[in-house]
Amino acid sequence: MYIAMNRFRIIPGHEETFEAIWATRQGRLKDVPGYVEFHLLRGPEAEDHTLYATHTIWESHDHFVAWTRSEAFRLAHANAGGPKDKIYLAGPHFEGFQVVISEDRDGVRRDLAA
Repeated sequence: MYIAMNRFRIIPGHEETFEAIWATRQGRLKDVPGYVEFHLLRGPEAEDHTLYATHTIWESHDHFVAWTRSEAFRLAHANAGGPKDKIYLAGPHFEGFQVVISEDRDGVRRDLAA
């Protein structure tokens, strides 16, 4: 399992605009092999920004990489940037994580390091 995250620092007062961008964008993941789920997360507020993160779960790192090289990825990111850039303190910061241990709501653990 692989988790891909992008962190965004949004200028105060532009949170609704940022959330609306995500709420209205066309989803392109449901038919992508290896895709599990997506979350848009709103984090703490600082003096100069509100922190957001996108959190996407994939069956494997290879599935994520295949997505980033796909036409669906290019279409999903075609409108990134543009006039809405004024809502960002800086560009997104990507972080990728290989899941080592997973525990479900029933307390069942899986060691995924192998």
